[in-house]
Amino acid sequence: MNYMFENGFLGTRAPFFMDFVTIIVAFLPFLMMVAILFAKRKKYKIHQLAQYTLFVTSLIVVTYFEMGVRIGGGFDAFMKGSSVSHNYAFIVLIAHIIIATITLFVWVMAITRAKKYLRENRHVKIGKITFSGVVLTSLSGIWVYLLLFVY
Repeated sequence: MNYMFENGFLGTRAPFFMDFVTIIVAFLPFLMMVAILFAKRKKYKIHQLAQYTLFVTSLIVVTYFEMGVRIGGGFDAFMKGSSVSHNYAFIVLIAHIIIATITLFVWVMAITRAKKYLRENRHVKIGKITFSGVVLTSLSGIWVYLLLFVY
């Protein structure tokens, strides 16, 4: 597990695991757009598989991230090298956590609704909300990363 805390590969103060997670979070909206394109092209089985894969992968990445944060000493430990106000960074972090948590629950609802109404498009609206949440989660996560490890 020591590799997690070696210098990252993005050229910032972040450890490896933060860089790894940030890259995945940054690409998630684009990967989700590809999954949505499958549905628009009526390739519903591929769309379903892509969505399940993205969801499960996201849960694994969040677990990996949380392990790294806990083992690494938490928010305060990662905040040490930053010139940003602790309170400001903490508020941004809380906003990110709220957005990410709501998005997770909405994503579960979208998957459940899609599974229940497999042949209907009843999950399209909640899918759009989920996609918006993923984009906001990605942007706010990148914002937190920048505050902690760049500024």
